Amino acid sequence: MPILIVAAVTVAGILNTVQSGANATLNKALGQPILAALVVTAANVAVYLAAAPFAGIGWPGAQRFASVPWWAWLGGVMGASYVLATIFLAERLGAAVFTGITVTAAIITSVVLDHFGWVGFAQHSADPWRILGCALMIGGLVLVCLR
Repeated sequence: MPILIVAAVTVAGILNTVQSGANATLNKALGQPILAALVVTAANVAVYLAAAPFAGIGWPGAQRFASVPWWAWLGGVMGASYVLATIFLAERLGAAVFTGITVTAAIITSVVLDHFGWVGFAQHSADPWRILGCALMIGGLVLVCLR
């Protein structure tokens, strides 16, 4: 795996955790969870527009739109659900528990998606090492959640 890709994904993981706290703090400061979510969404749009000159932007034809699987249109809904979870729950649970639950759920879901090759991922079998990794994630989450 190229080091720059690993570094970029690591930074994304760090930012995802920090984002939870930032979103929760924004909600607390504004006192309006939906307004906080809209501010987060506006910031997303601003970043996407700033990246557009480097990544390219264009409007695909109708045939391309028609070829998109139904579930692919739900990514934004899933992202919004995550943002709302950070706004409503991250502060209440704390960074370690909130992130532990979301990352453990993500790892287990990822292994299942890879195993079956669902939602556009290449098929990678859930071998004993991956299953052990999921079990260790659950064990780590239990340890993080113990008080």
